[in-house]
Amino acid sequence: MLLVVAHSRVARRDLRNVCRTHGSCVVQRFGRAALLSATEFAAFQALRLQAKHRVDVQVERVRPFEPTDVPEHVRSAARRYEDRSEPAVPYERFASGRDLPAPSSMRGEPL
Repeated sequence: MLLVVAHSRVARRDLRNVCRTHGSCVVQRFGRAALLSATEFAAFQALRLQAKHRVDVQVERVRPFEPTDVPEHVRSAARRYEDRSEPAVPYERFASGRDLPAPSSMRGEPL
């Protein structure tokens, strides 16, 4: 998919118009941003906006998040934390003393 972000008022207006006119290539719209399908036509629309507005339109290629992209110890920590008996316990305190990754160690690790 393509993430298109419009950073100026005029670019937002044109992105909105593209989304209205070519709804079949729009996956999701979020105010000043839109996810477009991974098609040549969607890329054409994104590049057209970028050619017109230059730096005011940012285009990024994104791919759907798959839980299997995350290491098993992180997935396990998320499951165990959500299954906790005390809902008000912050994760850092929950993980302390258990074989769970600390928030500080996860913050520095890229996926």
